[in-house]
Amino acid sequence: MSTDTAVRTAITVAVPPDKAFSVFTADINRWWPRDHHIGAAELDEAALEPRQGGRWYERDVDGSECEWGKVVVWDPPSRLVLAWQISGEWAYDADLWTEVEVTFEAEGPDRTRVQLEHRGLDAYGDKAQEMRDMFDGPGAWRATLERFAEAAVA
Repeated sequence: MSTDTAVRTAITVAVPPDKAFSVFTADINRWWPRDHHIGAAELDEAALEPRQGGRWYERDVDGSECEWGKVVVWDPPSRLVLAWQISGEWAYDADLWTEVEVTFEAEGPDRTRVQLEHRGLDAYGDKAQEMRDMFDGPGAWRATLERFAEAAVA
């Protein structure tokens, strides 16, 4: 029997959906937490290729790149689904597949409800609950969305 291990969080930003989507995707490097990286060197750039099948990755200050996953759904300005392929040991794992879905829903002319769901955490096996607790904890998805929201209105 499967248990719902998904992590869900949401935030409302005072910008229209097209701007929210653009800041979330094209400007990801502006708001992505600098300590959220898997490379050995410091994070230089968080990047997201703007198309289905695009890469989601980091480039570090030493020039190395680390994959995080792939763009599964690219549907501007309403929906984005990313494959999160980072193991519980904080390394890229091509065989691991969890998904981060982000939706952007208008709430009036200049407000957007941004909802994030990180699902498929049962892929972590015995570590599923531990990973869920971590993704749902302080400094994880909620804090990351708060950083995005600050950048969206800046």
